[in-house]
Amino acid sequence: MEFFLAGSLALYFIGLYCLVTKKNLIKLIIGIEIIVNAADLNFIAFAAYRVQGFTDPLAQSFVIISIGVSSCVIAVGLAIAIYAYRRYKTLDVSELKELKW
Repeated sequence: MEFFLAGSLALYFIGLYCLVTKKNLIKLIIGIEIIVNAADLNFIAFAAYRVQGFTDPLAQSFVIISIGVSSCVIAVGLAIAIYAYRRYKTLDVSELKELKW
């Protein structure tokens, strides 16, 4: 179990690093997806830890729903990124912040 938790922690910090240091909108969306995948791995690791040799189906169903919801969020985020690039010719978040009304 420690291996999965270490992997989840590594994924979380990679996603957090991506959110803190990157300015590109698509890279930020990828960072959010990495953090969601770290949380999903955590759920599966803790569900398998409760009873040895058995994984809780509730956690599995939650992770499947989480994957579906995060796919929808990624699709909406990429649609916004495509619109921003077509309209403003940039994906830099600091430049897009200056375009407030």
